[in-house]
Amino acid sequence: MSGVHGVNFLKLLESRLDNIVYRAGFASTRAQARQLVNHGHFLVDGKKVDIPSYRLEPGQTISLKETSKDLKVVKEALEAKLIRCEYVSFDENKMAATFVRYPERNEFLPEINEQLIVEFYSR
Repeated sequence: MSGVHGVNFLKLLESRLDNIVYRAGFASTRAQARQLVNHGHFLVDGKKVDIPSYRLEPGQTISLKETSKDLKVVKEALEAKLIRCEYVSFDENKMAATFVRYPERNEFLPEINEQLIVEFYSR
């Protein structure tokens, strides 16, 4: 990817399946999102994906499997979610989210110092 390494790294982390499941509101924590993905409750473009680190591309759709739509933890998380990121759109009727685009740097937490992360992994 062209651009600043630290920002690119954050974009790649934000495009992980478990993170988008969390950002869409299917889970109340990232750990819960990781577990839901691991247990095979989600489809990416209609195909089952159970790898939390699966990297999504813009335009891909994440949906719950039909048998998972009645999960209590998912319903509770969706009811509690008030605000979603601009780079994730959510369709309540289909219970599906779309990864619209990669996020911009100003959409991340400002206290993250990506340069320190790059320096740490460059060792």
